[in-house]
Amino acid sequence: MTIMLEEIREQPAAVNHVLEMETAKVAALVEAIRERDIRHVVIAARGTSDHAATYAKYLIEICVGIPVSLAAPSIFTLYDSHMQLSGALVIGISQSGQALDVVQTLSTARSTGALTACITNVENSAITQVSDFALYCRAGEERAVAATKTYVTSLALVALLVGHWVNNTTILNGLRLLPSQIESLLPLHDEIRQTVERYRYIEECAVLARGLNQSTALEAALKMTETSYLVAKAYSMADFLHGPVAIVSEGFPCFLYAPDGRAYPSMVDLALKLRERGAEMVIFAHSPEILELATRAISIPVIIDELLSPLLYIVPGQLWANYLSVCRGKDPDHPLGLTKVTLTR
Repeated sequence: MTIMLEEIREQPAAVNHVLEMETAKVAALVEAIRERDIRHVVIAARGTSDHAATYAKYLIEICVGIPVSLAAPSIFTLYDSHMQLSGALVIGISQSGQALDVVQTLSTARSTGALTACITNVENSAITQVSDFALYCRAGEERAVAATKTYVTSLALVALLVGHWVNNTTILNGLRLLPSQIESLLPLHDEIRQTVERYRYIEECAVLARGLNQSTALEAALKMTETSYLVAKAYSMADFLHGPVAIVSEGFPCFLYAPDGRAYPSMVDLALKLRERGAEMVIFAHSPEILELATRAISIPVIIDELLSPLLYIVPGQLWANYLSVCRGKDPDHPLGLTKVTLTR
């Protein structure tokens, strides 16, 4: 068994742990947000953490109704900008807590009067020193280079924050069910292990979703890229139809993440268009309607509200990346040229 697979299997316990340990700190952050009358959020992150930031952008804008900007850290690190961020909440997300550009973004924001917070898996790391509030993933050591349990626990912290911020009972009640729901997906590993054999020689593919699950498409594509060394490009289905769909010809592999919810009908429309073009479609969904359009269907046996679906739907994506890498003769735990901590400025 790979370390990556072991850590995927640890996710139900990790999510349960973070919900138990971090709720009080999230409530304290929400109190500060209300006291400061926060009307704008800026989030700085890189890589997998940036995909968690994408989820946060969607969730905050949908549920809280205030604008969220995804920071370009080079504005602060390369161009020495001192943006005026007083009145904003600036969140840094870094699993290791050592991302220099994210740390500098938070430090600069704090100096201009912003309320700062971070999400990290490492206590007393650099990012915590420039944050008014530090929220911890509580995932334990993550040994595989490809992040899994720190990603899902970062999403859980984002959802916990938004749930408390607006007292959204759908989110808060749904989070309590999440560990058991993730557990129910783990038996999919046998089906996925067998299915990936069909795709062991692919060199490029498109990974597609819409809305909240744009984060899922981004993260699933990254996991395939870094563990199997193929070109996996993530798109919003809306953006995909504005040009990139031209790459799809007979047999071109497309991975669709299509949970039930507001975005689901547009994913069905996309699947119909891709079928007309002869695409090879792997579809991750709960609804039989769209699964019937798939070349290979991965049926998700859990009903979950769309607001929380990214925390669940990435799990089969992680399993897929792990087994695809193994069947291609690669080592998903130690991708070539990558390390667990990447320092950029």
